[in-house]
Amino acid sequence: MRVKRYVVDSMPDALQKIRTDLGKDAVILNTKEIRTGGFLGMFGKKKIEVIAAIDAANAKPAPAPQRVATQMPPQPKVNSQVAPIKPSFQSDFPDVPDVLAPVAMKSEPVAVSAVPQPERVMNPAGHQAYSPSSVHSAARAPVKDDQVMDELKQMKEMMKKLTQVTDGDKLPEPLQKLEQRLYDHEVNPTLVRQIMDEVMADFQLADEPVTEETAHQLVRSKLGEILQTDHSKHISTQTRVVHFVGPTGVGKTTTIAKLAAEQVLKYHRKVGFITSDTYRIAAIEQLKTYATILNVPLEVVFSPQDLTKAFQNLAECDIIFMDTAGRNFRNEMYVSELNSLLKTQGNSETILVLSLTTKYRDLRAITNNFSKFKLDKVLFTKMDETDSYGAILNVVHEFSLKLSYVTTGQSVPDDIAEMNEWQIIDLLLEEPRT
Repeated sequence: MRVKRYVVDSMPDALQKIRTDLGKDAVILNTKEIRTGGFLGMFGKKKIEVIAAIDAANAKPAPAPQRVATQMPPQPKVNSQVAPIKPSFQSDFPDVPDVLAPVAMKSEPVAVSAVPQPERVMNPAGHQAYSPSSVHSAARAPVKDDQVMDELKQMKEMMKKLTQVTDGDKLPEPLQKLEQRLYDHEVNPTLVRQIMDEVMADFQLADEPVTEETAHQLVRSKLGEILQTDHSKHISTQTRVVHFVGPTGVGKTTTIAKLAAEQVLKYHRKVGFITSDTYRIAAIEQLKTYATILNVPLEVVFSPQDLTKAFQNLAECDIIFMDTAGRNFRNEMYVSELNSLLKTQGNSETILVLSLTTKYRDLRAITNNFSKFKLDKVLFTKMDETDSYGAILNVVHEFSLKLSYVTTGQSVPDDIAEMNEWQIIDLLLEEPRT
């Protein structure tokens, strides 16, 4: 292995010198800009430092010894020792200092051989012949050559890895399809990448090929780990009060009516209504209509102070559904008022109601704002009005909320059911509809 360092003004100059000295099979190992001359590191001239190398097996004799012979003065004794030398090994790399060489040493060093020399002779052109001590160091060159070869192999492996970074990031085609489907459902890209990395790690650990069937199974399993829990989605029989919170227009009142019908008709529990939604026109009338149909009592509270009396009036009810006003969740006054309304005695649940038609950026802000309350579950509405379900995965993963119900229409009491996470996962991974 021959390694040489060049300091040139431009890359064409470097290429010309490398071809001349090392041949066309030489490889450039490194290039960088440096400055030469100047004063205290300033006003230096820009140069290019080039490190090149060639395998010793492919190296051709460099013409440097002949140039030295022509530059030597007419001293037959010296020429007879220098000119016939046939270089067997040349390595300038170990002698290259970390800083620039003095200007006087711009000439390239002469290749050395294992032929003994009586003494080191400096010719007029600035080239030097090597003494027996330098020849002795050349005898140790094979050891250094092995080290250089090992380092060069490591460097090549590193460069190979760097050049394959882009290709390495590409997933197998079955996983690419599933990844794209998750993106189409607006699943958080960070979460998508995390899932794909885990799936690829599982494939590599099992040392199995990636097929469409196995890829689908593994991704489905990873999504199931995020959504599936062992808790009950329906309202517990031990729960006394259920608070429904959320932004405007998500369908809280209609959802309350659906759940109340389920409790009355299916579980035969006595239900009571409390509403604090006195801001929206006809909001009380809407809930009063549902209360009349289901034959359940209704209490209206205008301030947190009215809550005590309302609970006393509904003391005989098995469960109380409390409808809160849908207000701007960025309004701090509303948030403070709502917080005081949620302070109740006994077992209670707080369910956040979100619409799947809301873009996730807003859903994230809404959930983050309401998370200052003790949110127990999340309920999604208007599933029938969208074909994008990634928000469900995003909210559950980011805020660690439990799934409860999902609504699929406005019909009371039919269009509501417990969330089936595997159905959601299948919708996320199914082929897009044309």
